[in-house]
Amino acid sequence: MHFQASRAAMAVAFIAASQAIAAETQLPPVVVTATRFAEADPRIPANISVIGSEEIAASPSLGLPDLLKSRAGIDVRPLYGAMGIDAAVDLRGFGDASGSNVLILLDGRRLNPIDSSGVSWSSIPLGNVERVEIIRGGGTVLYGDRATGGVINIVTDKSSVPATSVSATTGSNGYAGIDANSGFSGGDAYLTISGHYAETDGWRRNSQAEQQSISGRGGMNFGDGRQGFVDYLVYKDSNGLPGYATVVNYARNPRLARTPKDNQQRDGYLVRPGLTWDISKTLKLEAELTTDHESYRADNVSFGSVYNRRRDTVSFTPRLRWDHGLGHLSSQTVVGLDYYAGDIDSNSTSFASQYAKQSSNALYAQNTTLFNEYWSVTAGARGQRMNQKARQEAYPPFFMPAFVGSSVRTRHAFDLGLAYTEGNWRAYGKTGTTFRFANTDELFGYDPFTGNPVFAGDLKPQHGTVREIGGTYCGDRLIARAALYRMELRDEIGFDNVTFANTNFAPTRRNGLESEFEWQLDRAFKLTAAYAYTEAKFSDGANAGKTLPLVPRENASLQLSWDGGNIGRYAAAAHYIGDRYYSGDFANVRGHLAGYTTMDLRADWNLKPWLITARVLNAFDQRYAPFAGYSVFLPGYYYYPADGRSLFLSARYDFK
Repeated sequence: MHFQASRAAMAVAFIAASQAIAAETQLPPVVVTATRFAEADPRIPANISVIGSEEIAASPSLGLPDLLKSRAGIDVRPLYGAMGIDAAVDLRGFGDASGSNVLILLDGRRLNPIDSSGVSWSSIPLGNVERVEIIRGGGTVLYGDRATGGVINIVTDKSSVPATSVSATTGSNGYAGIDANSGFSGGDAYLTISGHYAETDGWRRNSQAEQQSISGRGGMNFGDGRQGFVDYLVYKDSNGLPGYATVVNYARNPRLARTPKDNQQRDGYLVRPGLTWDISKTLKLEAELTTDHESYRADNVSFGSVYNRRRDTVSFTPRLRWDHGLGHLSSQTVVGLDYYAGDIDSNSTSFASQYAKQSSNALYAQNTTLFNEYWSVTAGARGQRMNQKARQEAYPPFFMPAFVGSSVRTRHAFDLGLAYTEGNWRAYGKTGTTFRFANTDELFGYDPFTGNPVFAGDLKPQHGTVREIGGTYCGDRLIARAALYRMELRDEIGFDNVTFANTNFAPTRRNGLESEFEWQLDRAFKLTAAYAYTEAKFSDGANAGKTLPLVPRENASLQLSWDGGNIGRYAAAAHYIGDRYYSGDFANVRGHLAGYTTMDLRADWNLKPWLITARVLNAFDQRYAPFAGYSVFLPGYYYYPADGRSLFLSARYDFK
């Protein structure tokens, strides 16, 4: 399969498919968190898509990162194995820096840590996800730092309906897993609990992994629109670190491990009390206070060192939604405060101990006013202040002196958009600004002349503009959406593997097209398709006109599902990622990392109260690398091979 559709061809397909559906269908309400309040069909000018519970139930995906790659423009790059413990998720072409430019939320709570480490996907079992909301580009006004590429909000099942299910899974490479979900309610109180355990020997040598988590919510309805709740989470995961594969090993035996004994493990917990309060018919308050902790340890046996890191964060996020009027016009305003604080303490047997601390305060407001039944305008603004400190101890073996540094940065962002809605159609245009601050790892730099460690206080905040137009059609049998955007950034923060330091890049520009289709062909067949064209280039400087590494120009997916009733439900999903430049190749002189196409299959047999599910991932045993790079410090290219063909069989029992 190869996708070479042009932007014009995709637009024609969008219009033709839409006209094939009866015009009298109505736009159904879709619940999204585009206002930081759950509500039906907010008239926000943005490219928003939702992966609902039915789509999750039909997807061949084994975990949440795999589920995300079915949507337009999302590139998922796991390093080790199908569990996706260390998977990076990219939106709108940020390559290596995707973890600092795509904001991942769990029920509205930030999962991105304050350093450069990845999201703890182990804490989110797929069986407990109700829906996933994807808001592409320009989420800075509502969500702040790290939302330049977009926001992905994972919404878990918080149903108070009493129900219990248990499922067990076995599969290739010694995979074994068990999941349990249960809900209880009595009077005005309710409790949900979800447990997850999985382990695998891994496809590559030393890629064994294990996941454990318990999560849920307890709540109480006090009447008169007042509710209180406590979210909780405890998790632990561990996995081997086989390292990269050389060119020779990638071609001959990608299962080999370069570091056969290295491993990592982490564990953490979270407690988040919150409340919702309908103060009046037009005024609603929501607020959460979150504290979470994570401990991490890496045993780098191949280097004879051990690394430990402790991270603690706290946040407070109150907000108000006010439904009011501007004269005779209907209008809604959201106003909120975001406070985040965290600190990290790390030490290593082969490097200097480091400590970092940061706190962030932000105020934001967003207003949507309806001029009439067709036209609406949305305007928003945010101001954010970041206070950061970093310290590194002296390290005599490398003759490194100690350093201490601090910085205070302030940035502002705005959004302005216009939307037109009529019947099943919606079209919009928007413009705005975006920013991100350096994360705590990026505060540690090196003097280019002496090589001594220094505080990277001269690293400027990344900032830029986003412009976008798009449209959505939603009918009984077809949902289609498309958007065109341009993003221009200055002082983009990234890692330069020549100077071996974090730096502010020369100006960059991203142009792109995103399109998605969900077509219910008849009662039994459903077709889901997505296509994205991304052009991410330097617009000035020494690499002007060069493409940013690890960003595929084309990204597409196609899934066909068939509900055969008594004989089962079946799905086949194809996913395509185009050629990319190798990580670190800013000058585009090292050739292309080959693109790839994979096929995943799923079959379900509903034998109530049992549900039997079979999956085949990478059905054609495609050899590919989601991530590969080139470094002047290594002998040529290095690859992180993906798993070969894998089979899984699950059985779920639903208790009455």
